[in-house]
Amino acid sequence: MKTILPLLLFATACLGDLATDPVLYPYGPSEGDRVTPKKDDGYIGPISISDTFIFFGKKHNALYVNNNGVISFGVAVSKYTPDAFPLADGSPFVAPYWGDVNNEITGTVYFRESKDPKLLDRISKDMKIYYPNLDYKAKWSFVATWDKVAYFGSRSRKTNTFQAVLTTDGKRSFIILNYGPITWTTGKASGGDPLTGLGGIPAQAGFNSGDKTNYFNIPGSRTPDIVNIKKTSNVNNPGRWVFEVDKFRAAGGCVFEANFVRYNESFWKDPTCETKCTCNMEGDVDCEEEWCSSNLLCEPANWHYSCKIGFRQCF
Repeated sequence: MKTILPLLLFATACLGDLATDPVLYPYGPSEGDRVTPKKDDGYIGPISISDTFIFFGKKHNALYVNNNGVISFGVAVSKYTPDAFPLADGSPFVAPYWGDVNNEITGTVYFRESKDPKLLDRISKDMKIYYPNLDYKAKWSFVATWDKVAYFGSRSRKTNTFQAVLTTDGKRSFIILNYGPITWTTGKASGGDPLTGLGGIPAQAGFNSGDKTNYFNIPGSRTPDIVNIKKTSNVNNPGRWVFEVDKFRAAGGCVFEANFVRYNESFWKDPTCETKCTCNMEGDVDCEEEWCSSNLLCEPANWHYSCKIGFRQCF
């Protein structure tokens, strides 16, 4: 159960403040955006969309924009404490920053469907950079932006700004996750500190296809490091993550067991460092038997293993 605390007063941002971060696509009233209700754990939907969006083989013609940092298909998401992907209930959704947002305190969740030529041209040019071998020309987009939103139970003035963009050419579908200033990770009901917005069970970022096979957790998800997501990227543009989602293809590298690996990057998949894997330029991970050199030691490195300077071989 949530207990509502007295709200702090925040200054209202003027229109000129919107989309000042270059990583964000234009948004706000000047773009004709609509807004979700100012309601804790609220949402709007189903929102009918004019073009079909293919998400891992399934065609969608409607979606929900959820205040807690999620765009979902088929059902709204009011859950405020995030779970790691894949989800047990098989819910398909895109999560730029799934956490306990409370836009009743401050902030606005904007959204719009767009076929504006200027926006589509910008998206198409970005896709050409991220997927140079694909001839992609965007025909449709959906932009949702969480602008300066507070966390539930906030006793501070901390806010987050982030954005999810869905786009398709009618055959291929992509999501672009953009991050402005991120200063909090957790609402009070998820164990966060009301004064800092940190601690507890932090926010989750990425996507869940619903098939329990295709999903991605952006590094740092559900850890304190997620507050630094603005500094991360898979396309060499800090604050931006891009994925093809009609089928799973990550820009800038490969995905191995839901973890991102950059092109030509290698790692060992086992605790004895017997099997070395490398992300090739085709976006696939090749694995073969190869031990650490005799002067290197096999050690854990986040989700994988690596060979580091030591005095004995891995066994």
